Amino acid sequence: MIAVYPGTFDPITHGHTDLIQRGARLFERLIVGVAANPSPNKRPAFSLEERLQLARAALNGAANVEVEAFSTLLVDFVDYHGAQVIVRGLRAVSDFEYEFQLASMNRQLRAEVETVFLTPSEQYAFISSSLVREVAALGGDVSRFVHPTVAAALKERVCRV
Repeated sequence: MIAVYPGTFDPITHGHTDLIQRGARLFERLIVGVAANPSPNKRPAFSLEERLQLARAALNGAANVEVEAFSTLLVDFVDYHGAQVIVRGLRAVSDFEYEFQLASMNRQLRAEVETVFLTPSEQYAFISSSLVREVAALGGDVSRFVHPTVAAALKERVCRV
């Protein structure tokens, strides 16, 4: 069975990679979909190509995981790959309402596509891309929260601003 794990991954964190690795154990193929067009209230720190490269670096070695960009409706991306499942992460109860709305909308658009929710390991439950970006922007060490390649890219990006 094929599944899709979508996100903006700006940047990809250990929380993301934890969920992706666990999702990869559940499905024969897991496609990490990097959204080309994040929601209007998000301004990515990295370009789409940079987010793809960083995700691939952070996931190096995962045999059944692929990383691809998409700029369509998520359900169209899922259909294109012949996937049956969307994998989403829930860090806290506060994520549930939004994720439930997304899952319900996706079900209305494609009734045959299921959404599966995974929770991250406890040591990653508090990590979010926006918090990691904020810590990095203020000069903090983010190496505990992201892959070394991602930490270096964040440090370079913050220094250029």
